[in-house]
Amino acid sequence: MQPVKLLSLSTALPPHRVTQDQAKALARELFSGRKALFDRLSGVFDNAGINERAIVAPAEWYGSEHGWQSRNALYLEASERLFEEAALLALRRADLRPDQIDGVVTVSTTGIATPSLEARVGPRIGLRGDVRRVPVFGLGCAGGVSGLALAARLAAAEPGKRFLFVTIETCSISIRLDTDDPAALVATALFGDGAAAAVVSTEGAGLGTITAAGERQWPDTLGIMGWRVEDPGLAVVFDRAIPPFVTKELAGAVDGILADMGLTRSDIDRLCSHPGGAKVITAIEEAMDLAPGALDLERAVLRDHGNMSAPTVLFVLERLLARGLPARTLLTAFGPGFTCAALTLERA
Repeated sequence: MQPVKLLSLSTALPPHRVTQDQAKALARELFSGRKALFDRLSGVFDNAGINERAIVAPAEWYGSEHGWQSRNALYLEASERLFEEAALLALRRADLRPDQIDGVVTVSTTGIATPSLEARVGPRIGLRGDVRRVPVFGLGCAGGVSGLALAARLAAAEPGKRFLFVTIETCSISIRLDTDDPAALVATALFGDGAAAAVVSTEGAGLGTITAAGERQWPDTLGIMGWRVEDPGLAVVFDRAIPPFVTKELAGAVDGILADMGLTRSDIDRLCSHPGGAKVITAIEEAMDLAPGALDLERAVLRDHGNMSAPTVLFVLERLLARGLPARTLLTAFGPGFTCAALTLERA
């Protein structure tokens, strides 16, 4: 890949916040008809490493019954608002007007938008009528890295053009009370909502330089992570095998991706990883032979925001940029597939 500048990065959150204690109390009430399930799994609230989260609706919304139409209507309303906030902030930080953007990559997997989100929001924030649109669905938690990599590849293919990347996930909308699936309860302990945006181009003074990207997908792993499409809404797929799978497989996948880039692990100064959960962070440290606690920013983002799916790794990157970007950082995230996505970012 031709080097591409990360011109700006921004994040955005919905207006409602819930502490983990409040979430646990609410879940106890909402799952009252499945007391045995709640009692068996309630410890996940205490061990998740989360203090609070932002969500797109007030707490009482989650206690009511909602079908596909109601859930998706909330997804559209919240996602359009988050898209506008994150995109405009990224543009301001890049010192660009909306009409100076040549293309938009939008990544979101927690709702359906047709026309897509950038088509809905673009005209009212001032994007040009000839802007290239690339909406992407299905990447899940890997979308923050995969989507940014896609935007960078598009920018590298058209030197001088500016691409806006926006990722939005409203995971909390998928919380389901009509099932005995343990993953449904685990979701109430982990999921938060949020958005992130970035501007990339081959030209300009950037926060860092994206130099390469890659992915690895494992065969016969479709059931590890994802969504099931059901009535009355999406049902989360979380397999208990995720942390041990990461411990076993991550190092080999990363080594292979880096080899394709002409690099080794010794060339990487820091990982910047999607914090899917406390056990996943520990698994990453173990797999990559990192000191316990090395992924401190990942734990801090999980503590403050929960698992927001795709945008979460960019919240980590935002904190890493504020601290000071190392010479070479490797962004990583896992997603449905089961997939590992990675991207190298070098200090400006």
